[in-house]
Amino acid sequence: MAGDTMQVGDGITAGTARWSFGGDTPAHFEEHVRRSVPFYDEGHELVEQISDFFVKADSTCYELGASTGALVGRLAARHLPSVRWIGVDIEPRMTEAAKARAAAKSLTNVAFVTEDIGLLEIEPSDLIVSYYTIQFIPPRLRQEVIDRVYRSLHWGGGFLMFEKVRGADARFQDLLTGLYTDFKVKQGYSPEEILGKSKSLRGVLEPFSTQGNLDLLRRAGFVDVMTVFRYLCFEGYLCIK
Repeated sequence: MAGDTMQVGDGITAGTARWSFGGDTPAHFEEHVRRSVPFYDEGHELVEQISDFFVKADSTCYELGASTGALVGRLAARHLPSVRWIGVDIEPRMTEAAKARAAAKSLTNVAFVTEDIGLLEIEPSDLIVSYYTIQFIPPRLRQEVIDRVYRSLHWGGGFLMFEKVRGADARFQDLLTGLYTDFKVKQGYSPEEILGKSKSLRGVLEPFSTQGNLDLLRRAGFVDVMTVFRYLCFEGYLCIK
């Protein structure tokens, strides 16, 4: 990361530098994300439960933006060993951490690929999961990623996309920002850490509104879309081809 930085309380680097998932972030990632994303673990449990409706004994399934492999590892452990799971992340250190986690749990049906999902060729699949990942893809590239997800799914396959979202208008956005700031304060973040993180994410995290995400999905071809999770500015969609 270039530029001046400061170290926030949980070891995540923020400040005037841009946020990065590289460096030493994987070592602190899960601790940080649990304090930053409401119902993070409960969302994992929901993804697991929904996966039961789509995963078959011979399925190939993906997690896009697998980070340290926590979620795709839980999915691999939940389903039959014959199911192929592929976790994709652009950061080599995330992939290394994910491989180590899978090895420690003796998971032989999950593989990890270091790849830019904007360039990834996805195999025909029954389930694709994106857990707070698309929001980090430059907006100009998102439609092609979602298009590729749709094309790769078997008919009847599912795409689970969890995203941070913007308010529908300025009033709702102000309300969401205030409530989410209150949440972060309750998690122990100082005002300086909250401001530093916000600055570091400029130009990196670009949420769309709920309608913006629905438009992406529908332009790709998804007709059957349902919100399965919503808390403040965090939303999860189940999309069926």
